[in-house]
Amino acid sequence: MPTLDKLARKGVILNSSYTQPTCSPSRGAIMTGYYPYHMGMQKGIVGRYQPKNLPLDKETMAEALKKEGYATHFIGKWHLGFCHWNHTPTYRGFDSFYGFYSGAQDYYTHTSYGGHDFRFNKSVHYPGEDKYSTTLFGRRAAEIVSEHNSSKPLFMFVSFQGVHTPLQVPLKFSNRFKHIKNKSRMLYSGMIAAVDDAVDRMLKALRAHKFMENLVIVFTSDNGGASYVAGSNWPLRGSKATLWEGGTRVPTFVYSKTLLQKHGYVHDGLVHSTDWMPTLVGLAGGQTSPFLDGKNQWLAFSKGWLSPRTEFVYNIDELKRSAAIRVGDYKLIVGSPGRYSNWYPVRTKPSCNTRGAKGGYIFEEKQLEKARKAEMKANQADKAWWFSSPVKYIGGVARVAYQAARGNRAFRLINDWYQNYGCDRLDEAIEKEDPKLLKAKVQLFNIREDPYEKHDIAKRRPVILKKMMRKLKAFKTTLVPSYNPPASKLANPKNFDGIWSPGWC
Repeated sequence: MPTLDKLARKGVILNSSYTQPTCSPSRGAIMTGYYPYHMGMQKGIVGRYQPKNLPLDKETMAEALKKEGYATHFIGKWHLGFCHWNHTPTYRGFDSFYGFYSGAQDYYTHTSYGGHDFRFNKSVHYPGEDKYSTTLFGRRAAEIVSEHNSSKPLFMFVSFQGVHTPLQVPLKFSNRFKHIKNKSRMLYSGMIAAVDDAVDRMLKALRAHKFMENLVIVFTSDNGGASYVAGSNWPLRGSKATLWEGGTRVPTFVYSKTLLQKHGYVHDGLVHSTDWMPTLVGLAGGQTSPFLDGKNQWLAFSKGWLSPRTEFVYNIDELKRSAAIRVGDYKLIVGSPGRYSNWYPVRTKPSCNTRGAKGGYIFEEKQLEKARKAEMKANQADKAWWFSSPVKYIGGVARVAYQAARGNRAFRLINDWYQNYGCDRLDEAIEKEDPKLLKAKVQLFNIREDPYEKHDIAKRRPVILKKMMRKLKAFKTTLVPSYNPPASKLANPKNFDGIWSPGWC
């Protein structure tokens, strides 16, 4: 993608940038600087009918920047709760909001599950002639820049809907990729091109109004690609909604024309989504809580210094009984990493069916629900490992940990399925092979030597395993119980004239 690629090459590409496996927890971490398991958000996304939100006692990035005199604007997908007005962007530090509250919707009609979901500040908004959301968000960002009083610093949080399901994009973008025979992948590529086009529109506005000389752009994602739809994290293992590298290690870069003393390079230091809060607020001259999980990474990015981060928590979910941590080069996973635990190639062959593309966000949400149930079932089968005694694992669970030699045959079968058919049958391969990959309970990887997570060394490195289990146990002592309230019928848009709206909790 010409615009994004150019910015990345001229800035700093962060090669070890991590986030959470799904949207809402990642957004909460970016916005506050806290791990989701320290906010009760570790269970997963905020459902449309859930009276669940980003905790009000946690300061947001926008609130911190407003203290430094910044104008603050949120554009795009919120997905951090909306059952009460106090949970929505203009009550969480943003001067304006242009976008939608939930996690996914139709890109053109801006509806989901029978309700309209698009706001301009607090007012219900019906876009005009060009209704494609990615285009609308890019246009709104350019509008804010053109109308901004340059005597005041500006912060924009632009959260594009693309490339989330449903796979929808104007023909002028998808036609660029007619050479891709797989329809879902063709649409997906077109959606990325639409994001690139929207970023280009923003950049033109920034240049026209003389912002480029004192500006920082951060580009990142809230989870890895959804391999069960059209995304690919190849050669990394796993998909969105998993604890594998493919679900959590995301494309990220920082660009600035003047503020990076070193640029045009790749930084390999560890970065986590919690780091953006202290990094950006610190760069603006502000102060953040000393209790944040995030680290100020600006000196590392701007000068090429070592990252101040040597460890992080992928997640700790006491309800699923799954967790993963990284300490130095080592990664520990306990419990099920997720349903999509293989290596998934880029989809290049024509689709045998297009249920993923046609089913849209409904299809994806059904897949995620199936994944959740599969993980719960796998973990409930053996609860003994859940932090009773780290020493126990040396001779106990570690002895029967899922071994790479045993798993290699199942791993290879994905490729066999893909290569031996004239059309794309990856969905069927996932259905057949992934259940075999849910059995592992304790796994240990050296990510520096084995970035693709092919060799579980838990049995061969008992001393390191013991240290990692103790570290995980220490992390768990600060866990805030997961807040996962049941769905409420009061949220039904029928109660609000067909609008997804606050006011039901």
